[in-house]
Amino acid sequence: MSQHTESVQRLSSELSALDWITEPQRLARLSQDFAWFSPVLKEALQGKRGDIAVRPRTEGEIRQVVATCARLSIPITVRGTGTGNYGQCVPLEGGVILDMSGYNAFGWVRDSVGRAQSGIRLSEFDNQARPHGKELRWLPSTYRSATLGGLFGGGFGGAGSINHGPLAAPGNILAVRAMTVEPEPQIIELTGAEAMLLHHTYGTNGIVLELEVALTTAVPWSECIATFTEFDAALDFASRFSSAPGLEKKEVCFLGAPIPDHFTALAEYLPRGCHAVLVIVAPHSEAGMRTMVAEHGGHVSYRKSAEEVAASNKTLLEYTWNHTTLVAMKVDKGLTYIQSGFDPTRNLAQVRALETQLAGEVMMHLEFLRTKEGAFNCSGLQLIRYTTEARLNEIMQIYRDHGVQINNPHVYIVEDGKQNNLDPAVVQMKHRFDPQGLLNPGKLRSWMKPDLAPQAAEPATA
Repeated sequence: MSQHTESVQRLSSELSALDWITEPQRLARLSQDFAWFSPVLKEALQGKRGDIAVRPRTEGEIRQVVATCARLSIPITVRGTGTGNYGQCVPLEGGVILDMSGYNAFGWVRDSVGRAQSGIRLSEFDNQARPHGKELRWLPSTYRSATLGGLFGGGFGGAGSINHGPLAAPGNILAVRAMTVEPEPQIIELTGAEAMLLHHTYGTNGIVLELEVALTTAVPWSECIATFTEFDAALDFASRFSSAPGLEKKEVCFLGAPIPDHFTALAEYLPRGCHAVLVIVAPHSEAGMRTMVAEHGGHVSYRKSAEEVAASNKTLLEYTWNHTTLVAMKVDKGLTYIQSGFDPTRNLAQVRALETQLAGEVMMHLEFLRTKEGAFNCSGLQLIRYTTEARLNEIMQIYRDHGVQINNPHVYIVEDGKQNNLDPAVVQMKHRFDPQGLLNPGKLRSWMKPDLAPQAAEPATA
């Protein structure tokens, strides 16, 4: 029996008109995300679950739940649709799962700005923007199911980051409407850099209600696969095409052999043992892209227009970013992955050195993008043949020794994933929005309740 059982019963009794979820299987599902991508997290988070879940549909219902939880000291774990990979929405201390997927109304598009409630699916937001001639600046591979608030709270970027950088790049997120966790919840509008203090903190320091984001001009994107027999040629093409200023693109995904061999549904377009680059390109830039592929000894084996993609309801985007991991793991359950950030001044040299050192054990998957500072770079989601946690840590250290940053996807504490590089203002924001420390407890090591002894701030093991 949970330590919160009696309080949770009071909560659901006082607010009996709300959509409560208590059925064990549904509750277990709502207490999980894709942390099973990591064998380390799969073991560490096994059996963690909420005591009850609720799916509010209005701000008033959210306020009722939050106010009562604050009064009864019940932990709250906010979730979208659970497409994260680090256990962001897995409750460590039980309590209430606040499922925001029912709070999903689209707001408006004005010029190149859009606003919606946090539970809206990214695919729906994008569909609503297109009649205005606009689209989202970035789409993760999970766009069909991921929510806007979920991407903001636990995501990074996606297709489109080659042009606009990740969400964290200034100007992408314009405003956040958020609620405090208090017996009398406050609604506060944050803008600019202050709003970004709630970004990628796993819902530990505020409940995001609405987001206002910058949009870009909608394009009828074509999708292509370029294949190469040589690793270096494929890498050089991906890098050159990514930074070519006159060729408009939305996605450049490099897949070193043998990753393409795992894509069984695309096997007719991917010769066994090839290296592949998946691109989403503007129609008027396709000829220039093809010329560049040929100059690097490659071949365009697959092409679909925007109309064909829409008609088939299948997109290459769902083979990129962490969908690459998902698709490969369906074929080989012994795989896992790491996340890496290269040095834009020497990224190709770093990639080649690591490929030489770890080929056969680590498979090179790169997403080309612009950093939040604006430099052209690549970010890695390398696949790894998993043996032991110790070897996994050795591989990540080898990457660090080559000057590559690791954003560790095998930990569930915010600071550990960020290599302890956490802005102190994030914790100050938690004091402001969550003074009792009820939001997703156990995920933010830097947080310490004011009345706790100093040893409570000792590092916990992930």
